Amino acid sequence: MSEVIDQAVAILNEKMGDGIEGTAKFVLSGEGSIIVDSDGARAGDDEADVTLTADADVFQNILSGDQNPTSAFMTGKLKVDGNMGMAMKMAGQLG
Repeated sequence: MSEVIDQAVAILNEKMGDGIEGTAKFVLSGEGSIIVDSDGARAGDDEADVTLTADADVFQNILSGDQNPTSAFMTGKLKVDGNMGMAMKMAGQLG
């Protein structure tokens, strides 16, 4: 597993607390993917209600607070496939 994925899983578990309702997948181009659900975050490639895809650098900037998730989406740096309402809720928890 990638060090980037390991770090992202740890940060997501801190930010998401008890997890989320539903299932979200973060795909980090060239690194792998992360699943977030009611159990928290973990490396994985399961089916999800919403899939968010970004370069690893963009995703790390979102997690650090240097990149707003909504502006990343609006500028094409973050792609969303699936439940847009869930994606917006995730953006609120990450931002």
